[in-house]
Amino acid sequence: MRNIITAFYLLFMLSLGFAQNKNTSKADAFFDSYQYVSAIEEYLKLAENKNATSYVYSKLADSYYNIFNPDEAAKWYAKAVEGKKVDAEVYYRYAQTLKSLGKYKEANSQMEIFSKLLPNDSRAKEFKENPNYIPSLSNQTKMFDVAETSISYKNQSSFGAILTNENELYFTSTKNTSKRTDKSIDQPYLDIYKAKRNDNGTFSEAESINELNTPYHDGPVSISSDGKTMFFARDGLSEGSYQKDKTGNLKVGQQGIYKAIKIGDKWSNIESLPINSIKYSVTNPSLSIDGKTLYFASDMPGGIGESDIWKISIEGNNYGKPENLGPKVNTAGKENFPFITEDDILYFGSMGKQGFGGLDVYKIDLKTNDDAINVGKPVNSEKDDFSFSFNKKANIGFFSSNRNGFDAVFSATPICKTNAIIVVTNKKSGEIINNASVTILDNKGNTIQSQKTNTKGMVQYEVECGMYYSLQVSADNYETATAVLEKSSEKETTTPVQLLPEEVIITEKEVILKSIYFDFDKSNITAQGAKELDKLVNVMKKYPEMVIFVKSHTDSKGKDDYNLKLSEQRAQATVQYVISKGIDKERITGKGFGSTEPKINCGKKCTDEQHAQNRRSEFLIVKK
Repeated sequence: MRNIITAFYLLFMLSLGFAQNKNTSKADAFFDSYQYVSAIEEYLKLAENKNATSYVYSKLADSYYNIFNPDEAAKWYAKAVEGKKVDAEVYYRYAQTLKSLGKYKEANSQMEIFSKLLPNDSRAKEFKENPNYIPSLSNQTKMFDVAETSISYKNQSSFGAILTNENELYFTSTKNTSKRTDKSIDQPYLDIYKAKRNDNGTFSEAESINELNTPYHDGPVSISSDGKTMFFARDGLSEGSYQKDKTGNLKVGQQGIYKAIKIGDKWSNIESLPINSIKYSVTNPSLSIDGKTLYFASDMPGGIGESDIWKISIEGNNYGKPENLGPKVNTAGKENFPFITEDDILYFGSMGKQGFGGLDVYKIDLKTNDDAINVGKPVNSEKDDFSFSFNKKANIGFFSSNRNGFDAVFSATPICKTNAIIVVTNKKSGEIINNASVTILDNKGNTIQSQKTNTKGMVQYEVECGMYYSLQVSADNYETATAVLEKSSEKETTTPVQLLPEEVIITEKEVILKSIYFDFDKSNITAQGAKELDKLVNVMKKYPEMVIFVKSHTDSKGKDDYNLKLSEQRAQATVQYVISKGIDKERITGKGFGSTEPKINCGKKCTDEQHAQNRRSEFLIVKK
């Protein structure tokens, strides 16, 4: 995408601080007129000379950078920074290139140098505040699921996709290979296309919007909510609006924004906006839902960086003065591709903010004063990710990325989140239970997180809409309960969970608990067994004179001597657990009886259920 940004939108590069000369004039002329492919050929010839300067290396690297060839760009930036006099922007672009290759440690080294050279630059300040931001950026909550679309044409550029409420997808592409070639990117000029989105999410074959397309670059577009007005970008050459380069041999047209009205099925009455100029680019329009504000990208004077996001007011056919969106959005680098949603969320692309590499997509709520945030992976990657749009009615977004080697359109489906509130109460009294443990599990039974209820008996979890989740809720002196979170797309749901108080039966002869289960052929105390024995501990603490004798029994499956030994081990493990909880060892003893005292005397013909009843522990009261 780098080639499209710099060639198609003609966003100027900052000039380097060391001099060009007559030997580089031919290469420089190609570079200054955005013909980077030809510029590379000339700079490579100069780079072969053993007296080649850092200027040649950096311009060669910039040329590769501008057509997004990060491997070659990094190679030549490395040679450029070996020189003694290198502009700070070279280090910045070198860092950006290294990030796009996933070399974050090396990128940070170059950013350190950049920050020392330009300490007051917003990019330098942001880096110094958080140099190792990648792990936290990678681990942030996913906002979207992404998928490839059929609006992808291998080795061609397709981007600027917007979906109308009539399910028509407009986008811009170089797919028309019969068109003349833009020498700066060695691809056909861009045209505006339209495809119908089907109910199953697929698209019809894209068709060219012939009444809008010219022999030069056209698009991207923005369409009013009623579908009758379009604002779109167009190359000034199409309108005969251009400047000549230094040699006088090349016409350089800037991007401008144009307005069209839909009459029947055709777009007509095309007119240029008064903010257009032959001196700077005005492009990538995005119209607000009420049609009164137009957002766009430009390198016009008065901006913060190489290109900024701006806005103008619209009243009928009258346009206000351009307003820069300021440092919350713009940096000293490049910001581009604004898209405003109907609830005033601005999505935009930036190369100046902390991202994964190349262009990243960011969002900012213009109704608040919050900072812009990176939308994270998988929308963003180490490559160029840009031109994000969103249709609220269809609940789907579209963006472009060159992660597969060419600019393709991807879909972005929001991850629906629900704030699940769980309220835990006593089933008998209705009183809230604080400090209860609430564990949420996924559909495979894996624990996601566990929290304790607050003084209102509540915990909150953010969960995905339409997904199955279960809960395990426990509290001291209460029976453990399970519950299911109902699937919902609401912003907030409340799930009540009621716990039954534990009721331990105490007779004149014994303390009756639920069965104390042991793993097969084992004598260690399990989590379930520990929970039951804790009830016995509480009873013995309540009655400090109580003395207990533990009788452990097995079924009759094994040999008598083995059963006797196993039951003895279990009885002693039980006694030791109770002692470990603070009960005096003089107050509890135990013995194993194997299968000598079955509860159901069924011998070797016991059913599984009868065997289970015979495997038991008894807690006899010796003294109360």
